[in-house]
Amino acid sequence: MTYLSLLVLLPLAAVVENAFKGGWSGFWTAVTEPEGVAALELTVICSVLVAIVNSIAGLAIAWVLVRDRFVGKRVVSAIIDLPFALPTIVAGLTLLSLYGAQSPFGVNIADTRIGICVALAFVTLPFCVRSVQPVLAEMDKESEEAAASLGASPPVVVRRVVLPSVAPAMLAGAGLAFARALGEFGSVVLISGNLPFKTEVASSWIYSLSQSGQLPAAAAVSTVLVATALVVLLAMGAVRRRFDLDRTR
Repeated sequence: MTYLSLLVLLPLAAVVENAFKGGWSGFWTAVTEPEGVAALELTVICSVLVAIVNSIAGLAIAWVLVRDRFVGKRVVSAIIDLPFALPTIVAGLTLLSLYGAQSPFGVNIADTRIGICVALAFVTLPFCVRSVQPVLAEMDKESEEAAASLGASPPVVVRRVVLPSVAPAMLAGAGLAFARALGEFGSVVLISGNLPFKTEVASSWIYSLSQSGQLPAAAAVSTVLVATALVVLLAMGAVRRRFDLDRTR
């Protein structure tokens, strides 16, 4: 508890305390500023979209890694974890080189919301894959084979047998991906262009406030992001426990 307090709880408490230095009115003014509201809305929308898409893609990738055998499987598995080890600013620079104005593919998504979603998807995909992969590895194939022997088509087997088993893990991965996407900065700062009311995400807005000396306002917006991520993670945990409880009945 001492280590947790020094590493996590005290810094978070300091942020919250700084956010309310000007009282509730100062906090409310900071979080309702039009540019800040636009940045928060864009961040939440992009984070939700990325969490949904990566949950589906993560299930497909985890299925291939668990059920299929192919040359280079270990390499693919290692590549999935690359966003964990790669500095996010390097990821942003790579995405800008591939999909920016000088793109070798002729695709320019720089300074667009699509670019933001691509950057967030890149850094959050491992959460969705690694959350589902252990569950798939431990699943008993007999229930799938029994359903198939009774005439169930592959889509029905996936919908009736596989999805109910992996749904809690998918929710957990989606929650982690959403929470990570909310505060992501390095991978989006270059490709987004930080255009106010267009492609400026909440983390960029916080950075701008801190650079202009408005630390209480920056702390206020940060507190909103922390609270949102905490609520989502707690909700995902409650839903996952409900799934597990229903399965044990």
